[in-house]
Amino acid sequence: MPENRSARDTGRSVRPYGWMLVLAATVLLADQASKLWAVSALSDGRNIPVIPGLIELRLLLNSGAAFSIGEGVTWVFTLTTAAAVAGILYTGRRLRSPAWAVVLGGLLGGATSHLLDRLFRPPGFAQGHVVDFIGYGGLFVGNVADIALTLSCALLLLLTLRGIPLGAAVAKEGQPSS
Repeated sequence: MPENRSARDTGRSVRPYGWMLVLAATVLLADQASKLWAVSALSDGRNIPVIPGLIELRLLLNSGAAFSIGEGVTWVFTLTTAAAVAGILYTGRRLRSPAWAVVLGGLLGGATSHLLDRLFRPPGFAQGHVVDFIGYGGLFVGNVADIALTLSCALLLLLTLRGIPLGAAVAKEGQPSS
């Protein structure tokens, strides 16, 4: 009879992957809920100052990428984002590091939310516009997913510079990492 071994018995941890998925779902839900609010509350063209001169809420439907770059090739962003989501899900299977679970969870949640916008928002399937509504001092307009993506990229850079691999477990004080 084959032996039924748990992930703990084999030395593999499935927890970081699960936390990655929980964080991704949280980012996705927060972003989509805030976009739903923005479309309903800001469609009349009004701006709501949050911190005058620095942050305002205003609706912008973005067919391009950051700073509205590539507005005529929305389908390219749709395919690229779908590939990124698939890549993150595949790569996440090797996770053992809680810090990398945060990175990949934030990236996955933000990318998935943008992918859903591209797939299901007007003007049509795979041509949809991303809902942006947080204006930053007239420089650019973003959303909650963009915040998650930016913070995740900053943490990714930090972990990379520190040489922490995806499969590295973070050592607790007094214990060696595996």
